[in-house]
Amino acid sequence: MREFVELSVKTITINRNEFLSIKGSIDTNVYYIESGSLRLFVLDNDEEQVIRFGYQGNLIVLMDSFLTGKPSNYFIQAIKKTVIRVIPRQQVDHFLETEKNQLFWMKILENLVVQQLEREIDILTSSPMERYNRVLSRSPQLFQQIPLKHIANYLRMSAETLSRLKKP
Repeated sequence: MREFVELSVKTITINRNEFLSIKGSIDTNVYYIESGSLRLFVLDNDEEQVIRFGYQGNLIVLMDSFLTGKPSNYFIQAIKKTVIRVIPRQQVDHFLETEKNQLFWMKILENLVVQQLEREIDILTSSPMERYNRVLSRSPQLFQQIPLKHIANYLRMSAETLSRLKKP
């Protein structure tokens, strides 16, 4: 991962609630989160639906825009002050010129696909307790990094329901 992160061309800091990317923008960067946390979400009838979180040590990317070069449907917003290393598509393309690096990139993409499939199961699972337990077992650190109101949104439940589920 270190070799990939070193492809970054700059480091930026965004403050709490500040947007890194907004819907309709073309964003072909990959971001490595050095500190802080982000949420990736869509707007559905003016209601935010959290799709993914990123925190220290994670990569986050607007994959729709990264792959197509077209405007994204997503927003990336800082949950708290976040330091990010910016890796442009051009750097990624250059990195992928060797077979070893292509294998590394394939592992990143495979991981994203698995995460997306797990997310779909989370959404389709009807029981709030099942959704909570799946996310807790998969990403226990999420509950230390991300405020409950955002996790509740991600799990498609109210903050109150999530609070009740967390009680022993």
